Amino acid sequence: MTNQHIDPMDAVSPVPLTAELFADNPARDSRFTVKDHWIECPNLPPEHPHHQLEFFQRQMNEEVNSIEASARCLADFPDAEWELRLHLARQCADESRHALMYRRMVEDRGGYIGQYPVLNFQYRIITKRSALIERLAIQNRSFEAGGIDAITFGIAAARDAGDHAVADLYEAQLADEINHVRFANEYIRKCIQKDRRSLLAIGSALTATSLAFAEVMGQQGTDGVTYPIDAAGRRDAGFTADEIRVAVEIQEQQAARSSLASGSGAA
Repeated sequence: MTNQHIDPMDAVSPVPLTAELFADNPARDSRFTVKDHWIECPNLPPEHPHHQLEFFQRQMNEEVNSIEASARCLADFPDAEWELRLHLARQCADESRHALMYRRMVEDRGGYIGQYPVLNFQYRIITKRSALIERLAIQNRSFEAGGIDAITFGIAAARDAGDHAVADLYEAQLADEINHVRFANEYIRKCIQKDRRSLLAIGSALTATSLAFAEVMGQQGTDGVTYPIDAAGRRDAGFTADEIRVAVEIQEQQAARSSLASGSGAA
């Protein structure tokens, strides 16, 4: 897993984000510096002594984004079925716990809130969509499903490095994320069974998400960043065998392209 460190002072000023793809930023207090693009952040390399502090602070803010997006689903769709609203309320509680865990990790390791810039792209992409099924497809079935793979990878890496506090945090988070993906998968399948046109809405939402994500991250933020698919975790989260197979194929293609690009760069 690699990506390119670029000093923000050396970076070319990025163009503004496309308004049609992003909602407004959520509120943040004066401690936070909010950026729109990955390239505007320090993105400290793994060997930097503050690499973890920057990562944990950004993760903490992403968990807050998840609280806010789930809460917006509760507020924006009051007529959704009770069981789904209960799941969303529980997700708010889970994400709150995750945010506190990451804050504690930052502070226990000598960092402080506001030490590094944060990004709110997840909240802004999710809440731009007007349908509940679209938001769940993006937040739970896409962002959090990818999180299952990344967290599983992170657990093994932390254990190998002897950092059991981080591994324990990831394991607690993983159990919650699997539940979040599972209830969204169940709801989305029910919607598709009732109305096949839901597939068109999901497709449109995921296409817009891909475009928006590319604007935020750019090539520098995604080159070489790929995680093996956690087939067992995805199965527990309600993905079918065919869906997992497709995810594995896509990940393997991405890894091959990254390896080829790295080889070309070395040459």
